[in-house]
Order: sequence, then C-alpha cells, then structure tokens
Amino acid sequence: MSMRLDYPPGATPLDADELSSLIPAHITTQGELNDWEQLNIVQGDGWARRQRKNILDEGFLRQLHKQMFGQTWRWAGAFRKSDKNIGVDWLTIGVELKKLLDDVHHQVTHGSLAPDEIAVRLHHRLVAIHPFPNGNGRHARLMADLLAQRLGQSRFSWGSRSLVDASDARQRYIAALQAADAGNIAPLIAFARS
Repeated sequence: MSMRLDYPPGATPLDADELSSLIPAHITTQGELNDWEQLNIVQGDGWARRQRKNILDEGFLRQLHKQMFGQTWRWAGAFRKSDKNIGVDWLTIGVELKKLLDDVHHQVTHGSLAPDEIAVRLHHRLVAIHPFPNGNGRHARLMADLLAQRLGQSRFSWGSRSLVDASDARQRYIAALQAADAGNIAPLIAFARS
C-alpha cells in the first residue's frame, strides 16, 4: 500500500527511508496519519506530565519524542540523519541542543527572562534546530508547555487550534516563527498565549 501525503505549508517532507519506517500498515493518507499521530501524542503528553526528572536534558528530549511518536515511526526519538528544508546541519544537532539546553538552564536559574519568554524561546530554537525527521513543531510546543508549567505558568494555547493542517492559525504560527527568526520574539509569545 502506498501512502499519499499532502504537506501543509511549512511542513518538513519525509524522505523515502523515513517513510518506510511507518509502523501502522493501514495508513494511506495524510489525514489518517495525522489522526494516528495525534493519538500517540496524547499518550506522550500523559507520559510527560508524570515525569519529575529534569526536562532540560537531551535524554528527556529524545524520550519525549519517542513517547509522542513511538507507535507511529520506528525512528521516533532518534535524531535525523539528513538535512531538511529547515534546521541545522544534521551533524551538528547534538552540539546545538547542548548549547540550547545550557542557555535555557542559565535563563531559568538566573531568572534573566520572564517564564513565558524562556519557554517560547526554547520552542523557537528547538524548531530551528529541527532535531528529528518529523514532529519537531509538536514536540517543541509540548516542551515549551512543560517548561512553562515547571516555571509556574499555565500551558500555552498555541492559537487554540490544531497547527497540523493548513489553516489561518498555522499561517499565523509560521509568521510568528519567521518574526522570531528575524529577532522579534514578541509575535511568537503573543501567539503562544492566543
């Protein structure tokens, strides 16, 4: 059975090797894949909320991705092994994640930024690094939610809509990410709480 994927604007296409690692054999459309992944993500979210360990750790980041996508993709929790339309050179993922996690730990320890800004900056840099073949935005949003909660804040609403399908909310999200890429984090913070 072949799968027909219709990527929304800004999505990261999977290569043939990554697609061949799909676990459920019954999936043939993007909609079916999105629904299946969402069920897996809900389980991953539940797992993450039960954890009491340090979330600013590469091992936690990998395990969270595996919990979110491990029933969907064999490569869940493993860093990508090719360059994509977004993200750092795949050979530098580990180094860039270490720098990110060290920076966020410093910001939290010293209270150098407001909690929402720390969490949203974590999200933005995780998306920019793009450590996994797919699911990076969803993973980064959950990481930001977890960090915000650890910092005494509520979860973000992220536009109060699904950002997986092409929609006005997704367009606003991508525009806010692009503003952050250009050095203006304010639209992304505002979107996260919208």
